[in-house]
Amino acid sequence: MSEENGSGDVGAALLRVRLDLAYDGTHFSGWAAQPGLRTVQGELTAALATVLRSPEPVRVTVAGRTDAGVHARGQVAHVDLDAQAWSRLPGRSDREPGPSLVSRLGGVLPHDIVVRRAALAPNGFDARFAALERRYVYRIADTGAVRDPLRRHDTVWWRKALDAKAMDEAARSLVGLRDFAAFCKQREGATTVRTLLDFSWTRLDDGVLAATVRADAFCHSMVRSLVGAVVPVGEGRRERDWPKDLQSRRDRAPGIHVMPPHGLSLEEVVYPADDGLATRASLTRARRHPA
Repeated sequence: MSEENGSGDVGAALLRVRLDLAYDGTHFSGWAAQPGLRTVQGELTAALATVLRSPEPVRVTVAGRTDAGVHARGQVAHVDLDAQAWSRLPGRSDREPGPSLVSRLGGVLPHDIVVRRAALAPNGFDARFAALERRYVYRIADTGAVRDPLRRHDTVWWRKALDAKAMDEAARSLVGLRDFAAFCKQREGATTVRTLLDFSWTRLDDGVLAATVRADAFCHSMVRSLVGAVVPVGEGRRERDWPKDLQSRRDRAPGIHVMPPHGLSLEEVVYPADDGLATRASLTRARRHPA
């Protein structure tokens, strides 16, 4: 959707702006703002307030709240901005407001956060509720991999050899619409039913094991718990059907090691076509907040 047509309007004087961003989670206490802690949301909110000269904090809605130490290469967020503030962004330049906002944020954000794109959102867009799926990647360097010190912040070094084929078989058995309570830190009133679209393992050219995990949404610590459930299979300590057996539980399963956060990265958030955004957001809200 082009910025000129203004179809991102969410009110008489507000425009909804989509932000595409990436960050190195190493030195953040997760996405969500927390008093006294350095967070991605806190840094981004402060930067937006500075660039927009806003006396009030700018509310940012994100597609997925990453935990402390987790990275993102394909994070998506939205903000609702005053139309006049949006139009003033280019200043005396001939740039559009979106690229101007990206440039201005680049001048005030810390180097471990990069906003890559800013543009008016289509009608019905909601970074969180309109998303169809999120895709994560988890990286492990076992004894068969090249341990690259330049990637130590996004790859977990494992001291034992892992059987990629066994892990892949165990992981694929969990795919589908299921209750993932066994793999989640449950929150009161929140559902743990998710559609796991893909959970698979491959060994990359450098020997690193990479898990691709895709779902419509994830509950708290779900991805790292899923990975932690199949690593013992790769070590030969558990049978390939052990993770599948755990899934029948209706509460958090004991014995699952929640993997370190730094191996995990949010790679992509997928949305429907523009004409399906509002319907998708409405359906998602209904599932998350049952009457």
